[in-house]
Amino acid sequence: MTENTRRSDYRFFHRLRVRWAEVDMQKIVFNAHYLMYFDTAISDYWRALALPYQEAMDALGGDLYVRKATIEFQASARVDDVLDVAMKCVRVGNSSIVFHGGLFRGEDFLVGCELVYVFADPATQTSKPVPALLREIFTAYEAGEALSEVKTGSWAELGEGAGAVRRSVFIEEQRIPKELEWDEHDESAVHAVARNRLGQVIATGRLVPGAAGQGRIGRMAVHRVLRGGGHGAAVLRALEEAARARGDREVALHAQRSAEVFYTRLGYVPHGEPFEEAGIAHIEMRKEIR
Repeated sequence: MTENTRRSDYRFFHRLRVRWAEVDMQKIVFNAHYLMYFDTAISDYWRALALPYQEAMDALGGDLYVRKATIEFQASARVDDVLDVAMKCVRVGNSSIVFHGGLFRGEDFLVGCELVYVFADPATQTSKPVPALLREIFTAYEAGEALSEVKTGSWAELGEGAGAVRRSVFIEEQRIPKELEWDEHDESAVHAVARNRLGQVIATGRLVPGAAGQGRIGRMAVHRVLRGGGHGAAVLRALEEAARARGDREVALHAQRSAEVFYTRLGYVPHGEPFEEAGIAHIEMRKEIR
C-alpha cells in the first residue's frame, strides 16, 4: 500500500489541527483516531465533488459501505500539529471504489490509508454496479475538471431548481416566512443556478434592476452542505456579468451580516448603516463592475 506518499500525488486536502483529546499516554495521536481523520476527509472530498452526499446517493440509487480500511504508520502526529489529510480515488471497479489517503505535516508523510467502499442497494446491502455517471465524476475531479456549471436565464427556465434551493435555505433553514420569500420580481429577474454533474441545483441568485446604471443582486442561496466550495462566488460572478452585459456600472445587494466577509473578499464594500430584513441583520454592499 506504500504509494502516493508525496503531496504532489494528491489534488484534495482536508486540513485539521490535532486536539488534546486525541492523544494518548505516549503524547502522540491515538492510533484509532487516524481512521477518523481519513473518514472526515472523505466527507469533505464529496463536497469537493459538488455532491451533497445523501441526495447524491438517492439520485444514484445506492449507497457506499466500507469493505476494508487499512492504515500504515510511518511517523506520529502530536497535539497541536496542523495536518493535511489527502485523499485520492485510485480505482473504480465493477462495484467497488478504492481511495488512497496520506496524512501530511508540512511535506512530511506520516500515515497512509487505503479505503475500499462497495456501492450497494441500501435496502438489502447487496452490491450493484457503480453508476457510469459517478465513475465520470471521480475521473473528472482527479483530472482537475470543473464539477459544477452556472447558467443564467428566466424564472420559467430555472425557477423550479432555484426555488427548491431558496425554499430549503430561506424558508426551512432560516425560517423566513414564505410570503416574504416569493415576490413579483422573480418573473422579470435574471436568475442564475449552479448545477453539479448529477444535474442537481446547488446554488442560486437573481438580478433585478436598481437605480439608473445599477443592478441589484439578491436571493443568494447555497446548499447547506456545500457552502465554502466556491458555488456562491460562481453564481455571483455570473450575475455580475449579466449586469455588465446590460450596461450596469454597479451592483448592489443586501448582505446578511454573517456573509459580509464573503462579499468583502469578492470586492463588495459596505454602504450605509446595518438594518434588519425579515428579522435578520443585513447591510447594503456595492461593487463597481465597469
